[in-house]
Amino acid sequence: MINLIDILFTLIIAFTILIALSILWPLLTGAAWSPASRKVVHKILEMAEVDSDDVVYDLGSGDGRIVAEAARRYNARGVGIEVEPLRVIWSKLVLRFLGLNGLTKIVWGDVFNQDISNATVVTVFLWQRTNEKLKKKLQEELRPGTRVVSYIWTFKGWNALDIDLEDRVYLYVIGKSDY
Repeated sequence: MINLIDILFTLIIAFTILIALSILWPLLTGAAWSPASRKVVHKILEMAEVDSDDVVYDLGSGDGRIVAEAARRYNARGVGIEVEPLRVIWSKLVLRFLGLNGLTKIVWGDVFNQDISNATVVTVFLWQRTNEKLKKKLQEELRPGTRVVSYIWTFKGWNALDIDLEDRVYLYVIGKSDY
């Protein structure tokens, strides 16, 4: 017969491992989760001039707040790509609760292994080194005119077409900023 203490001990160990993976996995893949404020989310979407014709990809989507706001406020389609499985589950639950499943999707995976070619807007809040690695993928997969908005970190060598220095939000446009 299984002892209740053994079951509790096993659950505690499993939960501890899950939390450790949840913390370490994003650190190894390019950014730790640090949610942007509502004000910054609105600034990002405003600078990108998101509308109902857009497909907004949030690379490293965390809890899905940018995807949710793009769908809720602008009626845009949104796709979040997140590497950390607990955040994927959480964001999917939140989007379902908000009734946004028809306009949104969260994909579990590494942004470098996902096709983002149908994006009209890409948002990122990743680390500087991750942005640098991401530049080639953005240039190869995105169509000219696609807006790329980065929070805090820049794309070195690219010319930002709009900058909000107060909130550190940078707007780039493929074909204009990345020459």
